[in-house]
Amino acid sequence: MAEEKKYQSRMGDGSIVFMTEEEIRADMREGMADAVKRGKIDPMSEEDFERLYEIITMPGGVVGVEPGKEIVNTNDSGGYKINVKSQMPLPKEMETLIYERCLGCDSVDIGNTDYNYKTAKGVAKRDAGALKQALNVTTMPLLFGGMPDLGFYTKPDGPAGNWATLLPDGHIKEALEAQEEAVEYSIKDICYVADQAYDVGADGMNLDTCGAAGDADFLAALRACEAITTKYPDFPVEIGMAGEFVLGMHGKLKYNGKRLAGLYPHDQVKLAEEAGASIFGLVVNTNCNKSFAWNMARVITFVQACTKVANIPVHADVGMGVCGIPMVEIMPVDVMSRADKALVELGKIDGF
Repeated sequence: MAEEKKYQSRMGDGSIVFMTEEEIRADMREGMADAVKRGKIDPMSEEDFERLYEIITMPGGVVGVEPGKEIVNTNDSGGYKINVKSQMPLPKEMETLIYERCLGCDSVDIGNTDYNYKTAKGVAKRDAGALKQALNVTTMPLLFGGMPDLGFYTKPDGPAGNWATLLPDGHIKEALEAQEEAVEYSIKDICYVADQAYDVGADGMNLDTCGAAGDADFLAALRACEAITTKYPDFPVEIGMAGEFVLGMHGKLKYNGKRLAGLYPHDQVKLAEEAGASIFGLVVNTNCNKSFAWNMARVITFVQACTKVANIPVHADVGMGVCGIPMVEIMPVDVMSRADKALVELGKIDGF
């Protein structure tokens, strides 16, 4: 009896695994069902399910979209990754030229190496000067980027109480008030940095990893976005999420009457629209203990629910540990290219 054919794939931690057609299809069903249950959304159609199976099992180490289906990308914390992470002493304007003319990026953001707005506020004019120099020598759009990162506003280094210690000690009222206080500080800092970026001609703002500290963090991003776009109607703002699910660290916070805790991407994008965002950065978390097939079916189910209702461009985050990409530092191109192809062809996203 001939041995059943096995396809090489990966787990969510990047390790190689060999799976039969039956195993792949079973994992895809389970991943899709998980998204349907958690997000209370519709499953993929059978046609899309079969197409996703084809992409997952497609021969070749690298796959791609058909000509004409290529999409653009935005880039978070791009303006210092070569300099800081690769230890190459390059000024920011030179680094952006590498991204544009060597790597073919469609846009890059210029942010402080300590990628949060609390830190950026203190050196905003200096960073704006570097951004201006980069704008003078590049053609692609350049944004200023950073994270709301509410944790930076907590004691002992910040002015607000630390809800991570207050909550376990039973100080519920104080923990809630501390988060609300941190939101106000964050909005003020983001808007101050936005003023400096706008003054030098930046092409937009990137509010990155929103919701990392929970619903208060997401609220700060939404309100800051609203304030920026109200003051500068011609200044686009991108809101990129930290995760697929808004954690209810506070639990009672609302934006325009909508409670933030517990929201999945298809609800998050509608609030980003209301806040005036021009691009929504969607995130679906990768489960390291599940296969690429499981993760990708789950991802596409969530993404389709989001792009179906979105009225602004949706850029899927395809970095380490999100949107089907394994949780590894160096991205395995075999599954990364398959994730990209599926997101474009089936998820109908507008960018990466």
